[in-house]
Amino acid sequence: MAPPQGQMRPGRQLAVLGIIFVVLYLLVFFAGGASGGWKDRLEPRLGLDLVGGTRLTLEATNTVDGRPPTAENLEEARQIIENRVNAFGVAEAEVVTEGDRNIVISLPGENRDLSDVGSAAELRFRKVLKATDGSGTLAAPVPSPTATPSGSPAASPEVEASPGAQASATPSAGGQGGMAPTPTPSASASPEPSPSGSVAPGPQTIEEQRKAVEEKVGAEAWQAANGLQAPADLTTDPSLAEKLAPFGTLSAREVAVLPVPVQFNVPTVGCAQLDERPPASIKDENQQAVACEGGIKYLLDQAKVLGTDVGNASAVLDQTSQWVVSLDFKSDGQRKWTELTREAFNNTGGACEASALGQDGKCRVAVVLDNTIVSSPEIQGVLTGDSQITGSFTQAAASELAGNLRYGALPVTFEEQEQQNVTATLGESHLRAGLLAAGIGMLLVVIYSFFYYRLLGSVIFLSLVLSALMLYGALVFLGRQIGFTLTLAGIAGIIVSLGVAADSFVIYFERLKDEIREGRSPRSAVPRAWVRARRTIISANAITIMSAVVLYVVSVGTVKGFAFALGMATVIDLLVVFLFRHPIMAMLARTKAFLSPRVSGLGRALPPRAEEQPAKPRNPRVKEA
Repeated sequence: MAPPQGQMRPGRQLAVLGIIFVVLYLLVFFAGGASGGWKDRLEPRLGLDLVGGTRLTLEATNTVDGRPPTAENLEEARQIIENRVNAFGVAEAEVVTEGDRNIVISLPGENRDLSDVGSAAELRFRKVLKATDGSGTLAAPVPSPTATPSGSPAASPEVEASPGAQASATPSAGGQGGMAPTPTPSASASPEPSPSGSVAPGPQTIEEQRKAVEEKVGAEAWQAANGLQAPADLTTDPSLAEKLAPFGTLSAREVAVLPVPVQFNVPTVGCAQLDERPPASIKDENQQAVACEGGIKYLLDQAKVLGTDVGNASAVLDQTSQWVVSLDFKSDGQRKWTELTREAFNNTGGACEASALGQDGKCRVAVVLDNTIVSSPEIQGVLTGDSQITGSFTQAAASELAGNLRYGALPVTFEEQEQQNVTATLGESHLRAGLLAAGIGMLLVVIYSFFYYRLLGSVIFLSLVLSALMLYGALVFLGRQIGFTLTLAGIAGIIVSLGVAADSFVIYFERLKDEIREGRSPRSAVPRAWVRARRTIISANAITIMSAVVLYVVSVGTVKGFAFALGMATVIDLLVVFLFRHPIMAMLARTKAFLSPRVSGLGRALPPRAEEQPAKPRNPRVKEA
């Protein structure tokens, strides 16, 4: 049997617990990120199933070249998806990676369909009809990139392409049947959103949203903008510049609902606003659209060829050992591509104005990814077979453009694992139900402990209260510092931890009864029972913590919240066991009430009182017959 420990000083352990408690709540009230009133500082971060919203879990399958995704691929995809989600104009959107393959998107407070944010970007091939630099129509043709039929070498302009799909070109003659790359100083497939693109959603219908914009800019500005038949030159008409100035204050979402002629003709609607529009703003292939490339606005025709018409796109070396992007179209897609190149090469009906023509006087076709022009090659022949986009690309730049054409802007492909939509009303109902379940669980433990252990039940009650207060403070602090969100599954983990806490009570108190049955006084039984029960309590809690850690590592979504809450509650229970329960028991063992069987709850374990035992002779002797 293990010997009892030396004389302990319970006051020291209780003081340590008090210091931990005070420090925790000082961090809750005054640590970084704490703001608002006292009530706001005490609010934990609640999950979508408790406040309502949408959660989508995406699993990465492979990269654009078929290999398993790396951490860098996943982070790049996370940033692109975050840009797309922010373009919805929602507040407090959260896009995080989980493990080495999963991305979880959370939009608290509202329900949205997020099924498209993890898919390849919407790819469209649109003929360029007009171009303007913001001060008026460009009179001179713009140098542009080249695509040739496969196997047909073509002279291409000197283009320096970087992995960011950026290029700078010196004009030169393009080869027959080819397209020449356009100088695009900043043609990023995923523009960084600005605060103007993250605003509260407006009215539901386009008409209502346009009416709201009209009220914002004023009737005079709205009428002047809708009366423009061509891009306005504000340098020649100061009064018009003053009228159209309010359009420069519109957010990206507000710009997205403007009519196409207004987006193109109003110079104060800049490329920064156009690039930050939600992805769906130019999704309709049957309508004209406006997009930017290198700070120049293009009026684009209807999309005659879609991304789904592309069978494959790959970066290859041509006959001159230059990197090019080879395009293979599906059967019906090849027919549409041939027809589009015929229209562009012949400039059917004169649809392409002088400002939109390439360096050789031919129409260009813009490859539009979401809201961004990836490339706008000049069509220099009717392409009836597989085509190549040329332009002295590096291998990295050609591979990136091919990947964009194949998969969109994302470097990896994703499969949707789970999408959860919870209304705010249902979320509040979940929260009430979870708190009620936790309260009932704690109440049942307290009732049973007072019924079975009497005075010792107060120790159990105080321990649970301390654990709950420390757990609540930890939830508030961790939610603010590391973004931990309490979900319904997390509440379930906390309820399960009540069982773990009850086990440690039973182990300790039953061991205490065993010590008293062996004839020891309560004062000496307490330290001996602690030494014998301590190892069992630590082992049981350690197994629970290890199980929570394993579950947290291998799981995704809300199961992670369950594992984290269970592990955290178990660790806090261990702190309370060592710093409160044992020292308070040592203090109670010195009181008279603890010695009373009816009060302490140890009545069945205490030996009979001395007067109830039969008297025994001190020195019995055996008489001989």
